[in-house]
Amino acid sequence: MTERIDVVELLKAQHTRIRELLDEVAASKGDERRQSFQDLVRLLAVHETAEEEVVHPFARKNIDGGELVVKDRVEEEEKAKRALSRLDGMDPDSPEFLDRFAALRQDVPAHADSEERYEFAHFREAADRGKLENLARAVKAAEALAPTRPHPGTDTALKNVAVGPVAAVVDRTRDVVRKAMG
Repeated sequence: MTERIDVVELLKAQHTRIRELLDEVAASKGDERRQSFQDLVRLLAVHETAEEEVVHPFARKNIDGGELVVKDRVEEEEKAKRALSRLDGMDPDSPEFLDRFAALRQDVPAHADSEERYEFAHFREAADRGKLENLARAVKAAEALAPTRPHPGTDTALKNVAVGPVAAVVDRTRDVVRKAMG
């Protein structure tokens, strides 16, 4: 039997993994740091894309003040995307990388805490367990087809990846998400 997880449990578990990867990057060096950073970038990219496609639209429609809550979270996400883009391609053992990464290591957990407090905390009041489990399936579907690199200046998965034939992937993602959300 498959474990049934709701969207809040799924996203909080991902936040925990993101914090672990931030610590791994800080505590390692050389190839190990490079690999941990690549793992972090990929997880953040797919996590944020799924939030843009599934989580934020749900919050906008279903929690009090949802539009403003999401606006604040998207601004934080954009800041992180810009920081990740600047770090990507840098030597992970360089002093400049370490200085910039230190700021990211503070900003990303603060953003996750804000999401959990201002957005996710209201989901159980807004929907029953079944709906939250459907949202978790939709998040997983969106993540399966999400881009693996951050794209600053993009606030939706469509803008994030829709270039040429990749637009078809976005369409398939949306179809899967809509089906999962019922």
